[in-house]
Amino acid sequence: MPEEVLFKSESRQSNEEIASFLRTVAENLEQGSDITLKAGSESVTMSPPARPTFEVKAEREGPTDGPKELSIEFELEWPEGAEGEDGGSGELEIE
Repeated sequence: MPEEVLFKSESRQSNEEIASFLRTVAENLEQGSDITLKAGSESVTMSPPARPTFEVKAEREGPTDGPKELSIEFELEWPEGAEGEDGGSGELEIE
């Protein structure tokens, strides 16, 4: 399936700044509010349904013989136009 990037931002942030962004997303999800992403003149607003699919990945990337990069990725997915549909299965815990 082809991918169309609607918004992308990548910058070094402190743990406190990242936590603040994640808290805002969490609060909007909890309240059922839209999520607006902004950077400079770019912005996109999305409306996750009540039960999107939540994907969490921990990865190690890089060349076999070179330095590696570790990442934790959080992704919310849902079909465009889906409102209030259920998604995913399995119980996730984050400690």
